[in-house]
Amino acid sequence: MAREISSVGVIGLGTMGAGIAEVLARSGVSVVAVEIDDDGVHRGRGHLEHSTERAVSGGKLDADGRSALLDRIRYTTSLAELSDVDLVIEAIPENLEAKSDVFAQLDKITGPDTIFVSNTSSLSITEIGVRTARPGKVVGMHFFNPAPILKLVEVVRTVVTEPDVVTDVVAFAERLGKTPVVIGDRAGFIANALLFGYLNHAVRMYEQRYATREDLDAAMRFGCGYPMGPLALLDLIGLDTAYEILDTMYHQSRNRLHAPAPLLKQMITAGLLGRKTGRGFYTYDEPDSPTVTDAVTASTVDTATAREVRKVGVVGTGTMATGIVEVFAKRGYEVILRARSAEKAAASVARVKKSLDKAVVKGKLSEEDAAAALGRISPAVEFEELADVDLVVEAVAEDLAVKQAVFAALDDVVKPGAVLATTTSSLPVIECAAATSRPSDVVGVHFFNPAPVMKLVEVVSTIATAPDVIATVDAVCAAVGKHPVHCGDRAGFIVNALLFPYLNDAVKMLEAHYAEADDIDTAMKVGCGLPMGPFELLDVVGLDVSLAIQRTLYNEFREEGFAPAPLLEHLVTAGRLGRKTGKGFKDYSAR
Repeated sequence: MAREISSVGVIGLGTMGAGIAEVLARSGVSVVAVEIDDDGVHRGRGHLEHSTERAVSGGKLDADGRSALLDRIRYTTSLAELSDVDLVIEAIPENLEAKSDVFAQLDKITGPDTIFVSNTSSLSITEIGVRTARPGKVVGMHFFNPAPILKLVEVVRTVVTEPDVVTDVVAFAERLGKTPVVIGDRAGFIANALLFGYLNHAVRMYEQRYATREDLDAAMRFGCGYPMGPLALLDLIGLDTAYEILDTMYHQSRNRLHAPAPLLKQMITAGLLGRKTGRGFYTYDEPDSPTVTDAVTASTVDTATAREVRKVGVVGTGTMATGIVEVFAKRGYEVILRARSAEKAAASVARVKKSLDKAVVKGKLSEEDAAAALGRISPAVEFEELADVDLVVEAVAEDLAVKQAVFAALDDVVKPGAVLATTTSSLPVIECAAATSRPSDVVGVHFFNPAPVMKLVEVVSTIATAPDVIATVDAVCAAVGKHPVHCGDRAGFIVNALLFPYLNDAVKMLEAHYAEADDIDTAMKVGCGLPMGPFELLDVVGLDVSLAIQRTLYNEFREEGFAPAPLLEHLVTAGRLGRKTGKGFKDYSAR
């Protein structure tokens, strides 16, 4: 029979502890809130009063509801006041000895059936549990910050946690209006284990000056739909907290990708901890403020040297090529669409027309503007028809030999001074440039799919690309309403280099039977606010495409942690490529 959990102790009233107390009291649970001294109680009470006041002003709680909520919380500085509670949640700082000491004291105070819960985000629940007299009744319950808003709770069981304890805690989390996922005891659990490797990788990119902080953050917001960029998110989390989580993960996994980037330690030593100190990767107008005072909002590229672009050529007939044609045609550029045959060219123009017609139906484009855009597109078969374009964008298959042949052909016919761009997402841009006699005019211009919708363009400069070529591409991006980010010519550029190792880590997590695919997807969507979980995204991208990108990253960086997960390779070998074949990590055949 399920336990009746009506009274709960919360130890530690920092931001997280106070948030958990609010969640409990809002659900009708009686709370005994414990702090180390009267000052701690005062601060904790202040957190709760401020948070609930904001809820009232935001219309999420009425005055009577707020009063009732606050009345359900009793404050104390004595652990002895927890003698009659059904469950205790500790939310004190991430220190194993301190947490273990608290639970050792609780052993002597509480009844034998009281459940002990740790809100740790990185420490081993097993290590905490074995230091009590009741390891079977110890479980992790990792809330996410801010606890009153975020729905995810990771319920962490150890090898000795009693099954009915897990069942009761899951039911309790659901009663609180949360979305629980049950997992084993491993550093970082699900969300942090996947999130912090990605964040650490972003810090290393910044540390190496591969891209600016603004471009790193914009790339993941515009390219992946993430609510925050990695460096802004680290500032919110706190660099000291991030360092502790990464360090704990590294000592358990020995994965070099989890070893905290040296820059993190340097910033922590300098007291630059993020929002809470008023300065981290960004500078804020005051401690705990979200307002950035030193953001660079405009491109640092001087477009005064940009070459004039009036006519654009696009080589290719696939989804990306037709999307790019539509982008330029809608913004007033004359576009020549080059295909291998007249039939393919006509079919591509027809797809552009279909897309424009959809925009008209949705009210996003007038019939006149759609007709004008279509009228600017000229199909072509011969490369010679691109002779007088100012910019040509190659968007053929991701095959280096094919791309090099295209660039060699363009080199023969396109006028001097024209910019030659490739939309490759993973191949070296310099290899395309080397196929021409004008490598300084070659640049990577990586649009994201669907090109008419996605704002991001990765502008990739090689060691040979001329500065005025970058300026030209930046000016063109502004003219077509895209957001350019700049990076060097190495595998994955920004987005894929950050995204695919994270996806690969998720596959390894599934492969290790640590958690189910649906739970991992739920954890990342609900806990981190991502638009799609890793397995949903892999199935959409295509497992074969994902494997090819992961192999490219591994071959370039020779980083052991980038080696493709065997499960990903096996699924591709079996022909389970995702949505396009009806089966991938999930089965779409019956949907």
